[in-house]
Amino acid sequence: MERIERNKYLDWLLRWREQNIIKVVSGVRRCGKSTLFEIYRDQLLANGVDARQIIALNFEDVELEHLTNYRALYDHITLLLLPDKMNYIFLDEIQHVTQFEKTVDSLFLKANCDVYITGSNAYFMSGELATLLSGRYVELRMLPLSFKEFCSGLPEGTQGISKAEKFNLYMEIGSFPYTAQFAERKHEAKEYLRGIYHTVLLKDIVARLKIPDVNSLENVTKFLFHNIGSRVSPKKIADTLKSQGKGADQKTVDKYIRGLTESLILYEASRYNIKGRQFLTTQSKYYAVDVGLRNMLVRVRESDQGHLLENIVFLELIRRGYKVYVGQLDDGEVDFVAIGVDTTVYFQVAASTLDDKTLKRELAPLKRITDNYPKILLTLDEVFGTADYEGIQKQNVLEWLLE
Repeated sequence: MERIERNKYLDWLLRWREQNIIKVVSGVRRCGKSTLFEIYRDQLLANGVDARQIIALNFEDVELEHLTNYRALYDHITLLLLPDKMNYIFLDEIQHVTQFEKTVDSLFLKANCDVYITGSNAYFMSGELATLLSGRYVELRMLPLSFKEFCSGLPEGTQGISKAEKFNLYMEIGSFPYTAQFAERKHEAKEYLRGIYHTVLLKDIVARLKIPDVNSLENVTKFLFHNIGSRVSPKKIADTLKSQGKGADQKTVDKYIRGLTESLILYEASRYNIKGRQFLTTQSKYYAVDVGLRNMLVRVRESDQGHLLENIVFLELIRRGYKVYVGQLDDGEVDFVAIGVDTTVYFQVAASTLDDKTLKRELAPLKRITDNYPKILLTLDEVFGTADYEGIQKQNVLEWLLE
């Protein structure tokens, strides 16, 4: 399988190269962290780094079980260090090493060690990493493939299909790097996604949170995947499941949601009061890390298209470095408020607004916003250039994703 270049993430690693700080790459399982490290190591070798300067260990390899004690790992690495050169140390799936922070901290103290670590476990998301490595690390949060990356990774037989057909594939089989090769064998893509789902559920959630009732967790997961882009609360989920005879109390549902978001299989979009510039703590929306994963788990209906499109836009905004919220108005809602370092952008997402009533409905919330930040309506409609509605720009979502 040909490797898909992840240039944005690679640029991040190159920017932090040899800077006196631990580089952490986190992300859901199978999103491409190990492959990113391989590409980066190839770059180092191509730029004059000696192979002996690179120490790479992946702790999902059973052959490294004897190094999953922090002291054994530290002793092993120090024996390999070149004293008069910079050493690049890659520790993949580091959560398998007990008290790994002791090894990482000790290497960090050495002037000739450039340390990179990955972890997909919820351990990395729960705030514990910040406690263990406080102030000594920078973090790159990886997502599966963007639509642009997905297009570049499709096999030769599908490269000639239209942009719209590629997007339909992206919506159907999802964005995990390995699934791109299954473009012509969709049933195999679903089997692969099923494996990821069960691994995340059992290893990153059930084992870590010591959940005794896996069926109950699956019911909550399916409910949230079924209702992506809809406002929900632990109470609403508990009440709905109880009415279906699949009961779980509110406190348990809350625990499950925490496990799902910490494992990065699910992302929360909190509400943001646009007028009052306040963050709201109730009635969040949730989006899947990958729509293919969602489609594998939940039967897809035609009415889901708008929410699936929203999901893809939400993830793309995160890739582009925004903090993303659901915009709350006194008498309506804006799909996304994307807050960047020096700007805010408002987004509405709809499958189509060719119908005048639909267009009016989608534009209405954006028109109620009185500030001068950009307002964008994204749809699947063919748009030649950019259509402008009193300062609101309508763009084709595929063109926007490929920017």
